[in-house]
Amino acid sequence: MATAPLVRRHLDRGVAVLTLDSPRNRNALSSGLLDELNDALDQAGGDPEVRAVLVTHTGTTFCSGADLTEGRVAEGPGQLVALLERIAVLPKPVVAEVKGHVRAGGLGLLAACDISVATAAATYTFSESRLGLAPAVASMPVLAGGDARAMARYFLTGERFDTAEAIRIGLVTAREDALDGILAGLRAGSPQGLAATKELTTAGLRERLTADGPALARLSGRLFASADAAAGMTAFLERRDPPWTL
Repeated sequence: MATAPLVRRHLDRGVAVLTLDSPRNRNALSSGLLDELNDALDQAGGDPEVRAVLVTHTGTTFCSGADLTEGRVAEGPGQLVALLERIAVLPKPVVAEVKGHVRAGGLGLLAACDISVATAAATYTFSESRLGLAPAVASMPVLAGGDARAMARYFLTGERFDTAEAIRIGLVTAREDALDGILAGLRAGSPQGLAATKELTTAGLRERLTADGPALARLSGRLFASADAAAGMTAFLERRDPPWTL
């Protein structure tokens, strides 16, 4: 029996629309979803008919971060680094459309996209510190484009914030009503011009991914394998407070 795709694809007037379609686990970054999204980006990058990529989603969550139910969770950080690198070096602009919530590593995916739009109902949380983890890999694109002081607060506290705040601190580009104008502008751009311009705008992120990506993936893997993370993830899955909560 064929397995339903976790990433659906279609072409809309030069825009490759990639829809994350794993609502059962809130579009978590499972190994399957990561593989399919990388493959879809590769295909879009090599297709001369594609001018830009739009990453959107089904369900109430854009991406919930690592799939904590997967046995290979400690391998996820390396796969996430590879995905962020794929987005950064892709010669086509990548736009994220957020119509729901974004959590943990999903914020790294969001921040790696060149442009992002979100509805007013979306919410954002860096939940790693409450699970005995750290936003190690996600921090690279998040800090490359966002307000470092504001990010320090949300990294450390795990507070939830809304789209207005996400725009203010540089995590999201604009509200969703800007999407049509953004896509029209990308459709009007020359493929060469868009690719050359993207090289300029992603230079800092690409340098950091090369310099720090492997070390941060190893750090994240060690944290996932720790006793604290085991306690934190178990508490999360059982919907209770971890043992260190005061």
